[in-house]
Formats: sequence, structure tokens, C-alpha cells
Amino acid sequence: MAMFVIGYGASAVAWNHVSLLIARCLAGLPHGAYYGVACLVAARLVAENRKAQAAGYVMAGLAAANVIGVPAATWIGQLFGWRGAFGMLAVGGVLAVALFWFFIPSVPRDDSASPKSELDGLRRPQLWITLAVASIGFGGMFAVYSYITPTLTEVTGYSSDQVPMVLAVWGVGMIVGNLVGGWLADRALVPAIFYIMIWNMVFLGFFSLFTSSPAGTVVVLFFVGCGFALVPALQVRLMNVAGEAQTLAAALNHSAFNISNAVGATLGGLSIASGWGWASTGWVGASLALLGIIFFAVSIKVENRQSAEGDEV
Repeated sequence: MAMFVIGYGASAVAWNHVSLLIARCLAGLPHGAYYGVACLVAARLVAENRKAQAAGYVMAGLAAANVIGVPAATWIGQLFGWRGAFGMLAVGGVLAVALFWFFIPSVPRDDSASPKSELDGLRRPQLWITLAVASIGFGGMFAVYSYITPTLTEVTGYSSDQVPMVLAVWGVGMIVGNLVGGWLADRALVPAIFYIMIWNMVFLGFFSLFTSSPAGTVVVLFFVGCGFALVPALQVRLMNVAGEAQTLAAALNHSAFNISNAVGATLGGLSIASGWGWASTGWVGASLALLGIIFFAVSIKVENRQSAEGDEV
């Protein structure tokens, strides 16, 4: 968070385009590490059977930031300019650091953890398969989200002024999804991941079918947003398969989601450029979700086989 504050503070006083880009890069560097460690700390503060819910609360905060923070920052920027917006974000970061310091209890140190043990954990195939599920299976969300504004204006018929309200509905779905996803994952992790990915495949496909209906699009986008239930579920899955690489795996999970952003946006863009239209991004998303299901099925099959071999020994 300190790096976040420095990055946004530097953005507010940037003197040219290059310095602004450097400052923005600095502010973005701790993103994966922050959310990974935050989910890990939250999971350690609760009982074993509530780890996914704890991770869901953390990620629901990220979703709430999209619903509330982005419009608020835009409004501040309109009132005080872009420097004012970045400055307020830096102030918010300082407040967050203070809240962490005073309200988050200390987590017992894991003496067995070390850089070597973290790196050794990367040898686990299950860790990489789970990261592949996140990188590919979640890319469908970003195939749609990356082109949602032109889809809403060019196909659905919303005005540019109405788009933020539609995106807010998506954001509310994200909040609900993270909370419900954590609850489901704590009760039956593997089935929850399968069901959530099937949910994503179905509603991403529905998006392509309903883009010509303004009301239908809003309803579908809410349910697509609920598909973010996959985030806390995969976070806990990684914790379970990472062994000693808990911190590194938690951070890599968010790196995997960033990769899914690039994969989804790229494939969605290729679909549009090929002449399939803005609405085709939903079919791209559904296809990526299906690939994620296949990857996860392979993961579970390998895990069950290894477990059976261990029992035989």
C-alpha cells in the first residue's frame, strides 16, 4: 500500500507524459502482491471452514471499488482535474494504511516459510494447472468487458450517458458473486468451481443472444458479474495445492487473472476484427469458460489418480 500511495502521489505531481506513465506503473506494481497477501491474511484470521468467504470479502471490496470508486474518482476529476483525482486516491491510500495498522490483528509468522520453500512449491503441477484455469477460464469475462461500452452503444442502443449505470449493475453482480462464491466454496470447493464455471459459460453465451434487448442485456450482465464467484473459489484452491508456496501462489493467482484479461481482450478483439460483430465476444467468453472447465477436470483427474496411487503404496 505504501508503494500504491507513492505511485498515486507521484501521478498527481507528474510534469510530463513519461513521468506520469512511470508513476502509474509504480502504482500498479503491487496490485497482484497486495490482493494475494490480503486474501492470505484474511484466510488466516478465520476458521478453516471460512477461508473462501474471507477471500470473497476481500475481492468484494475490489468489486465495490469498481462500482463506487471509479465514478467517485471521475467526479473528483471533473471538479478538480486529473491531478486532484490522483491526489485523492493517494490520500485514500494513506487512510487505508492507517486502518490496516490499527484494526488488522497481527498474523502469526510462519517460520517454515522461506524464499526457497516458496520457489520449491512452484514445482507442483496442480498449482500450474489451477493457474491455467484462472488464465484461460476467466478470460471470457474480459472478452466481454473489454468491449462492453461499444457493444452497449452500437448494438444494444444505450447512450454513452447510460453506460455507467449498466456497468454499475455488472459491478453489483461482482459483489454478490464474490460473497456467494466464498460461501459456496467453503461448503464444497471442487463442485463449486465446476458449477461457477458452467454458470459463466451459460451466461456469457446468453450475452451474445440478448445484446439486442436493452432490458435483457442488463439482466444478463448482472448474472455475468455474479460469475466473479470464481475468484475466491480459485484462491482457496490455490492455497490447498500450493504447499509451502502460499504467498507466492496467492500473488500468482492475481497475475493469472491479469493474463486472462489480456487473453480475453485479445481473442474478443480478433473476433470483432474478423467481422463477427460486437456481440460475438460473448461466444468467445463462453468458449474460454469451456476450456477452463476442461482444464479443471484434468486437474481433478490428476489429483484423484495421485491420491489413489498414494493409497496403494
